[in-house]
Amino acid sequence: MVYTERTATLEKYLSLPQRGKVIAEYIWIDSKGDLRSKGKTLDHKVTDLSELSEWNFDGSSTGQAVGSNSDVFLKPVAFYPDPFRRGDNILVLCECWNNDGTPNKYNHRHECNKLMTAHADQKVWFGLEQEYTLLDADDNYIYGWPKGGFPAPQGPYYCGVGAGKAIARDVIEAHYRACLYSGITLSGINGEVMPSQWEFQVGPCLGIKMGDELWMARYLLHRVAEEFGVKVTLHPKPLKGDWNGAGCHTNVSTEAMRHPGGMKFINDAIAKLAKRHKEHIALYGTDNNLRLTGRHETASLDDFSSGVANRGASIRIPRPVQAKGYGYFEDRRPASNIDPYLVCGIMVETICGSIPDADMSKEFKRESQ
Repeated sequence: MVYTERTATLEKYLSLPQRGKVIAEYIWIDSKGDLRSKGKTLDHKVTDLSELSEWNFDGSSTGQAVGSNSDVFLKPVAFYPDPFRRGDNILVLCECWNNDGTPNKYNHRHECNKLMTAHADQKVWFGLEQEYTLLDADDNYIYGWPKGGFPAPQGPYYCGVGAGKAIARDVIEAHYRACLYSGITLSGINGEVMPSQWEFQVGPCLGIKMGDELWMARYLLHRVAEEFGVKVTLHPKPLKGDWNGAGCHTNVSTEAMRHPGGMKFINDAIAKLAKRHKEHIALYGTDNNLRLTGRHETASLDDFSSGVANRGASIRIPRPVQAKGYGYFEDRRPASNIDPYLVCGIMVETICGSIPDADMSKEFKRESQ
């Protein structure tokens, strides 16, 4: 059974006064890379992060702790206006910490932030292109596709307009508005190559804000889809066959790259990335081998390549960037299900330099320990 929100009924309650109270929805990332949240009542409007207290949850129910030592602590790191409850209510993004004062092994933000802080002078900007696919809530089949069959081949759906070309635009439009209301740096949306596949772009964001805002945009997407009775999958190849997969193309620039003469620094970064191809691929999402086949606008999983305006390369330099001689580059390897803290962290580690107390490859391996 699919439950969809009864909007008119709910509105009667959402319009009730809260008698000076504020609801803070604490949000975190679990052991599977899914999002969890729970609400907390506060006595006053929040104007600064320091006003938000730590909280905790049962980590044994989320795969983040064992039952005999189950408390995992939530440390607020950012907050945003809540587009669902509105008013002074907020959404609170949190890091997960163990009771011994160490970051939980699924908390990759902490390690990433060390690198962002160490290289703050380079002013690294990121822009992430989050692709995703909508599914029927009942049977997990691609939303809007004929049951037991397939739509017409790819071609008319990318940035498509009209019935049969743009599927579930109401869900996408609702998510767009929710992100803007919450202050997410959402720079655009578009329909993708496969029907019921869409993309939103977050950025440019400086440093650690990139990961924070992508996770919050994902939370808002899942919440909006929940109300429409559809599911969202970030799997990089949700359907086998002659259909495009889903990625999270990562656009990157340092301050030096963004000024005249910046192409030298872009080429230097690409050379560094070539040397660490396998290390990056390991952090670029699960099941990415199903997507990076050298077909459907992807490079090969095993081989590193770069090129101007080449969507079949590992790294693409946009043609306007080449023409101007400065700007940014696009890493097309990351899958749609990445943890942006891992991807942005290893990117800064590679192109800006390693630091003694941070190692993103070792950080990722903590998950299996």
